Amino acid sequence: MPVISSHILNSVSGTHARGITVVLYRQGDPTPLFRSQTDEEGRLLEDVDLNDRDRAGYYELVFETGAYWEASGHVSSDARFIKQVVLRFEMTRSGGTYHHPIILSPNGYSTWISG
Repeated sequence: MPVISSHILNSVSGTHARGITVVLYRQGDPTPLFRSQTDEEGRLLEDVDLNDRDRAGYYELVFETGAYWEASGHVSSDARFIKQVVLRFEMTRSGGTYHHPIILSPNGYSTWISG
């Protein structure tokens, strides 16, 4: 069973980005495979129940960052900032861990492949 993980850091305050809603979709399918939130340390760890047929294709991991920034006090509701971070990837290994770390600011982010 594949595992999706992430660690999100707030580059403005240097803290963990906790409470960000994260949703996984199979690309083209509006039904979420999971909906979760980052924990107190800005981490996410979710098992994804896929059969062999489902592993073919792309997935979208959506981080709902807009509500996080509004609640953090770093931006006002009328400011221009990134409201979602969407990562598209394949899950080809049945037992693989797919780690998606993000360093986040209101108007930018960095991510890389890890694992």
